[in-house]
Amino acid sequence: MGEAVVASAVTTVRDLADRLARNVSRVISGKPEAVEAAICTLLAGGHLLIEDVPGVGKTTLAASLARSVEARVTRIQFTSDMLPTDVTGVSVFDAQSNEFRFHPGPVFANVVIGDEVNRATPKTQSALLEAMGEHQVTVDGESLPLPEPFMVAATQNPQDMEGTFPLPEAQRDRFMARISVGYPDARSELGMLDDRSGVDPLSVVSPVTTPEGILAAQAAVSGVRLSDEVGRYLVALVGATRTHPGLLMGASPRATLHLARMSRSRAAMQGRSFVSPDDVAQLAGIVLPHRLLPRGHHATATESLGTSARIVSEIVSCLRVPGLP
Repeated sequence: MGEAVVASAVTTVRDLADRLARNVSRVISGKPEAVEAAICTLLAGGHLLIEDVPGVGKTTLAASLARSVEARVTRIQFTSDMLPTDVTGVSVFDAQSNEFRFHPGPVFANVVIGDEVNRATPKTQSALLEAMGEHQVTVDGESLPLPEPFMVAATQNPQDMEGTFPLPEAQRDRFMARISVGYPDARSELGMLDDRSGVDPLSVVSPVTTPEGILAAQAAVSGVRLSDEVGRYLVALVGATRTHPGLLMGASPRATLHLARMSRSRAAMQGRSFVSPDDVAQLAGIVLPHRLLPRGHHATATESLGTSARIVSEIVSCLRVPGLP
């Protein structure tokens, strides 16, 4: 792909990202970093985990992003009594045809909103593993492809809250990025009193793109150049998590690929056809910590995640870019 073609495609991605950001920000005010991270994950072709306390807009963020795309969107409200077939679908015997017919579950959509995913049991959580990793579901020995694009935007309460089941390491590793929304500032919260008085906030969100538009943007993102120097910096950053004395388990090779894709996406969103070291450094804090396992005793899962995030920040601040002073 020629440089002129890449530059034109990147400009299209930037314009699309701007439209998505304006659309989502009509509902999620005062949280530009969270909105940008969610859009960056979508355009990178990944899955997003939104973790925070109840009531701060986790589901609203996921739903407003989903509604911004004119595609099939489903929502799964996870509970402890759900079964894997409630996610993937089930084969039901049809007496008229004398054969089993498969009834697709809510995972067969372009955007799947998994609300409070850690309230489901590990058995049900695992129903998402194949879908997130391979974009397919295997039922009765037959592999069924999922529609493209495909994204899971899952929310979860902090894992130390009552009635939650921690996501296993393999599940967390499939989420490209993990973000928190956080409490709004006073100005934004005051605005909510007027803007949402008797009105569904999501009613103002309308589609600004199509599945084809998202697929084209994802293709353009994949064409963003990652130089050898930035690539070595990225690999060194991820590798440092595997040798850090404060970590029992470092980031996986999948994390390396995810960080590269997110960095390409961020570069394209800013109108650049190349990845800078700053893209990698800025995104490490949302791509790596949820995959790490710190040493020592931590009273809560939130405390453990905080330790991992501080270690990643420490690595970023100490690591130099190869070839640069």
